[in-house]
Amino acid sequence: MNIGTCLWFDGQSEEAANFYIEVFPESRIDRTARMGGKVLTVAFTLAGRSFVALNGGPHYAITPAISLVIPCENQPEIDRYWTLLLEGGKAQRCGWLTDRFGVSWQIIPAALPELMTGPNANNVAKAMMKMTKFDIAELEAANVQDATTTSD
Repeated sequence: MNIGTCLWFDGQSEEAANFYIEVFPESRIDRTARMGGKVLTVAFTLAGRSFVALNGGPHYAITPAISLVIPCENQPEIDRYWTLLLEGGKAQRCGWLTDRFGVSWQIIPAALPELMTGPNANNVAKAMMKMTKFDIAELEAANVQDATTTSD
């Protein structure tokens, strides 16, 4: 079974899908469905995951209650996705941003779940809460600080 994601847009589905396949390697437009000469849906694949961009109209808006997570192996990868997806969007705290289409993204270090459950998780959480875009070196430094010598 392949569970996909449908993103609701108000007339921007084709533009959004084309933008996303430019951002992510191993991505493609799979098919475009039209109704009355206008784009209704765009099925596309991002890094092996199935998505559909639907021109559903103004009835619903994308919210940050749902976000797409990009686990990055290194700082240049975080920087790349952050820069590309933030263009025309808005930065949020803790590695989150909303792109120009209203889609929320979490651009995180792949090691973050491990850092957040280690013996110095409290230090990592404190460092993370001060960040907008994640800085892997700062998170790793927080992870090696002695938890007994740091203060709130």
